[in-house]
Amino acid sequence: MVRHRRLGSTGHEVSEVGFGAWAIGADWGPVTEDDAIAALETAIDHGVDFIDTADVYGDGRSERLVGSIRRARPAVRLVVATKAGRRLSPHRADGYTAENLRMFVDRSLANLQMESLDLLQLHCPPTEVYYRPEVFAALDDLVAEGKIRHYGVSVEKVEEALKALEYPGVETVQIIYNMFRQRPAERFLPLAAERDVGVIARVPLASGLLTGKFGADTEFAPDDHRRFNRRGEAFDVGETFAGVPYEVGLAAVDQLRPLVPEGWTMAQFALRWILDDPSVSTVIPGAKNPDQAAANASASTLEPLDAGTRRRVAAIYRDLIAPHVHQRW
Repeated sequence: MVRHRRLGSTGHEVSEVGFGAWAIGADWGPVTEDDAIAALETAIDHGVDFIDTADVYGDGRSERLVGSIRRARPAVRLVVATKAGRRLSPHRADGYTAENLRMFVDRSLANLQMESLDLLQLHCPPTEVYYRPEVFAALDDLVAEGKIRHYGVSVEKVEEALKALEYPGVETVQIIYNMFRQRPAERFLPLAAERDVGVIARVPLASGLLTGKFGADTEFAPDDHRRFNRRGEAFDVGETFAGVPYEVGLAAVDQLRPLVPEGWTMAQFALRWILDDPSVSTVIPGAKNPDQAAANASASTLEPLDAGTRRRVAAIYRDLIAPHVHQRW
């Protein structure tokens, strides 16, 4: 069963492997409702009790699916985190008003069929938002009203994560952290631990690159962001393959492959690498079917990587990946 960790100052003990529910909402190719529910059920059966979603994943589809699993499994304590802000069009800092945030929260409450959100996160807002205290004051008001219990942020850049830590109400930060995006470990992760802020590691498998299952001839569905957002055409390119050029990522995966311990999948290897950092509260890989959900959860039971392996991963990152991503995010 999945081990648990403390989610910062929220008071929640959550599974260190959570469930990222973007893929069951949209933008990852077709996923039937039956497969989505089966993946969620399997994750829960393996001890996963932290689910991360957002109001824009499938225009609410992901939230509604998570809401249905909550109703179907009332005896299971689930901590559900959702996100708000990306419904704004255009997506600008001026749109992060108290009125809009309240509207987004009310819609998520209806989708999830909850009376109060466990955790609301600003959904990768423009950098300027982190320099607007009134936005965080509006979130404080929503806590005081009981519409949300805790709040945090989901960020694109380390700069934004560090700025968010200045607000005392921010209890969690969700950030891209994986073998291909190692910069958060330099300053942000130690500071988050020092300030008792929960860290949610997202895009842990670099959009599937770190599963080792892709090749130069892999074709993605037209509605899969790994096809339509490779150059940031729809949203920040860092969300797709962690911002790593696809061919570069494939080359790095080939170098990582011999480091995977016998009996492990490369995905489990990548998840274990993240979990070896105690400042990470939970990691949220996606799953489109039960097999993926079970394999992800099992990474929690594996032994930590040895120091030699970690040094070799660091060298591959330094030589191949860092020039493309390290200073950008």
